[in-house]
Amino acid sequence: MSESSAPGLSRAAVALVLISLAVGGFAIGVGEFASMSVLPDFAHAFGIDEPHAAHAISAYALGVVVGAPLLAVLGSRTPRWLLLAALMGMFAVGNMLSAASPTFAWMVIFRFLAGLPHGAYFGVAALVAASVVSPAVRTRAVASILAGLTVATVIGVPVATVIGHEFGWRWTFVCVAVLALLTATLVLLFAPREAAAAGASPLRELGALKNAQVWLTLGIGAIGFGGMFAVYAYLASTLTFVTGVGITVMPYVFAAFGVGMFAGNMIGAWAADHFGMKAGAVLLIWSAAMLALYPAAAHSLPTIILIVALIGGGGGLASVLQTRLMDVAGEAQTLAAALNHSAFNVANALGPFLGGLTIAAGFGWTSTAWVGVGLALVGLAIWAVAMRVPTATPTH
Repeated sequence: MSESSAPGLSRAAVALVLISLAVGGFAIGVGEFASMSVLPDFAHAFGIDEPHAAHAISAYALGVVVGAPLLAVLGSRTPRWLLLAALMGMFAVGNMLSAASPTFAWMVIFRFLAGLPHGAYFGVAALVAASVVSPAVRTRAVASILAGLTVATVIGVPVATVIGHEFGWRWTFVCVAVLALLTATLVLLFAPREAAAAGASPLRELGALKNAQVWLTLGIGAIGFGGMFAVYAYLASTLTFVTGVGITVMPYVFAAFGVGMFAGNMIGAWAADHFGMKAGAVLLIWSAAMLALYPAAAHSLPTIILIVALIGGGGGLASVLQTRLMDVAGEAQTLAAALNHSAFNVANALGPFLGGLTIAAGFGWTSTAWVGVGLALVGLAIWAVAMRVPTATPTH
């Protein structure tokens, strides 16, 4: 970052703030995705089948959807640096409890609790990141937080998975809890000690829900992002039954997706800083085009690795929408920023659900890509509507 917009912060201080926040993104990414990779292990430990064990994954996602608006509103009067530390503390506790789960029923409850601070953390972290840099690079600052999550898919998840397989699945969640506590410590050390905004209140935050632009932006994410998840959810099965590769090769393909997400996140953020919301339209068109190539590419390992990475590049939409919400939410910044991650979890549910319908109807594993194309284009249509609706700050 070339300059800071916060008085008294040097370039080094800004870097420490962004690194601290990115560690939290890394911790959350490892917690969310590594739980999927050790799912067979805890399913076996609790004596249940894998579809039943997947309820723990769904419980986490539900926690994200519920927790993002709830904690954002309840924490509206809390200084952001303190709220971030508290959210990471909650995340640490949720993961330690997950590691200690005596039964699967308790694990479902604990995974729900672990998911509660997820969206609120990213939302508040994005606001802090944007506040310590100049407006010209704020989307790139936000993207650096999300980069922690994308790096987790490439590096953190494989390492946590190995630890889980070597020492037991419970240690995967212990590692996540340690990362969360590290984040809380770094935030307390380096985040700006700014007071809560004057006049901040739960009622003012709820004002975001009156704003049509907020809902349209959330709709772009909830639907437009669903295409990526429609393919990602069934990627392992596609690799097995269409590409014809074994389980030892799959981590490399998933890593390619993570690399694509990382690159797309950074490039998309640069584009948003230069071209604003136009970058969102380009990313949605990109996603539709890459998803359309997926069925043909799935029959060869080199081509599916390439196309999966290119599909992952569509993940750059996240930081674009995050800063868009900052622009349109008026004084209800915290709730709007947190709701962005609720929208992504809606996409994470919608895409796989619709993709599963096409598979069940007999259209094949790669039919999920056409679901993805449709969702990306619907997201683009919502973008077009958003560009025509006047932007107005809600009154209070």
